[in-house]
Amino acid sequence: MKELLISSPQFENEGRIPDCCAGFAEDKSPELHIEGIPAEAVSLAVILDDLGHPIQPGFNHWTVWNIPPVSTIPRNLPAGAVVEEPIHIEQGAAYGKHRYRGPKPPFNRNHRYRFTVFALDIKLDLQPDARKSDLLKAIENHVLAEGTLFGTYQRKPN
Repeated sequence: MKELLISSPQFENEGRIPDCCAGFAEDKSPELHIEGIPAEAVSLAVILDDLGHPIQPGFNHWTVWNIPPVSTIPRNLPAGAVVEEPIHIEQGAAYGKHRYRGPKPPFNRNHRYRFTVFALDIKLDLQPDARKSDLLKAIENHVLAEGTLFGTYQRKPN
């Protein structure tokens, strides 16, 4: 499987996710840059997980699919099960149902977050209430390439 290179102008890999992208502040999705998308890719999917959640490691914050195979996913994507502007996306039922929900770690401990981008050979036929497990099942045997971007977040003291 090919590897995608994922980056963001908002933060470096393994760097601190800025407040503009956090649940305690503006809660806007970061811009994601994707390099290495295979020519045969039909769509992209993105999953955002909180790897440091004390009760449920891997707590899912965002589940998105049927994104066109573009090299830039724009910042601040709106809420909605299906969004057409600024780009077509379909958002599932993650934390903050049908919208991006950025880092908001309980107890204000530093958490590590993982954005995973998948390049797929199909468009997915998922219901709007689909969860991460549904997405992962639907993409089995359809992933052409995959990449991750990690970030950390802890609220700054007032």
